[in-house]
Amino acid sequence: MEKIKSNLENLDRVFPDTFTNEQIAKAKTLFLKRLSEDAHKFYGGKIQTVPKAPVFGFNWFNVWYTPGVSKISTNIRDNNDTSYELSNRGNLVAVVSDSTRVLGDGDCTPPGGLGVMEGKAFLMKYLGGVDAVALCIDSKDNTGKNNPDKIIDFVKMVQHSFGAVNLEDISQPNCFKVLDVLREECDIPVWHDDAQGTACVTLAGLLNALKLTNRKISETKIVLFGAGASNTTIARLIIADGAKPENIIIFDSKGALHSDRKDIEEDKRFYRKWELCLSTNPQKINTMEEAMKGADVLISLSTPGPDTVKKEWIQVMAPKSIVFVCANPVPEIYPYAAKEAGAYIVATGRGDFPNQVNNSIGFPGILKGALMVRAKKITDNMAIAAAHSLADFAEKRGINIDNIVPTMEEADVFPVEAADVAMQAIEDGVARVIITREKAYEIAKKDIENSRNLVHHITNNGFIKEPPAEMLESALKWAIEQVS
Repeated sequence: MEKIKSNLENLDRVFPDTFTNEQIAKAKTLFLKRLSEDAHKFYGGKIQTVPKAPVFGFNWFNVWYTPGVSKISTNIRDNNDTSYELSNRGNLVAVVSDSTRVLGDGDCTPPGGLGVMEGKAFLMKYLGGVDAVALCIDSKDNTGKNNPDKIIDFVKMVQHSFGAVNLEDISQPNCFKVLDVLREECDIPVWHDDAQGTACVTLAGLLNALKLTNRKISETKIVLFGAGASNTTIARLIIADGAKPENIIIFDSKGALHSDRKDIEEDKRFYRKWELCLSTNPQKINTMEEAMKGADVLISLSTPGPDTVKKEWIQVMAPKSIVFVCANPVPEIYPYAAKEAGAYIVATGRGDFPNQVNNSIGFPGILKGALMVRAKKITDNMAIAAAHSLADFAEKRGINIDNIVPTMEEADVFPVEAADVAMQAIEDGVARVIITREKAYEIAKKDIENSRNLVHHITNNGFIKEPPAEMLESALKWAIEQVS
């Protein structure tokens, strides 16, 4: 049993030798939650505002503020597009949520989403060289219900301060209407990361898993467990990229989706699910036990586990089965258990297990690509282009059953992805600025390097303190005691 390092690189080796795989998995989850709570208290959150312009002398305040800045205001008044050049708008994202579906914890109240939304902003800055602001809002109307129109109105009002909007943790069915309306009615790209982002990275992982198992997507039998924003969008993207709808079966909390689901047909808010009812599962299979017989792929984004997905389901899948269990914070079945049941490739949404199929490798590069060309929207084609960019990047450096997608540690994946997304935006006709792929890569790489260097510089110079060793040791000790 090793002493835990401050960079957490030896996390898998710090638990007692007597611990089983299940105990290690549980202890890691508890440790990360406890350390997260302690670290957020220690640092007071994880985002701050840092100027990007210098102060050579106090007369420079007359440049950055009044009277000089009056010229900036009138320039933008006369041509709103100059706001992208004369302010930080061109590299600034609003992370908007009503916090009604935060990770696996459900409705956390508006401020309860701040931890996740600040986390998105943190990753955008460090991984994508993009600035972001967390905006957690109350979407309840005068009846006390969460109203999608309130989110729509809010985003429309604030869009003029941002280059893009990242929607996050909005419960269904509201999330469908919010995204579809805002994508069409805003002048800037509005992106739902739980839906499009998760779908993009899942598709990337699926593409490489299919390569490793010698399958064609058009011939692959796929079961999707869960029918929220993530899995319904995953279904849409994999169909757009070549999967056959008749080979897909999707389950929500009431059973399988198919054309006899009158409850979905009659509730117009679930129009996205109804579209899938009409196109998938023509045999009208109704149970997971039946659907999983001979299935090649399981993609689960449902209720956190570890016993949501049963070993018995995996045991009846086709040889060399592919299992994505991506609920957070705990996967629907732990990877070791899925492998014991016969799964060949297993992916989760967590970075402390192999194959992290998580939108953290998607949205920083995708949003950077959209911002660089001032895209009007992020199309499904752009998300699919990002998926292929991620899959190709991983394949070029080598893939195996425990390494099917890039990781956040591979810094160059983000400028590559950003450049590919920018080129797709130009091809789709939604870009306001036309640049070459080489230029897009160069801009993204420089901005990302600057962001990372800034964090390292202020850390090395003591403006960000190292976490106390006692904090890590205390959290580890507590986690071990809870599981022992």
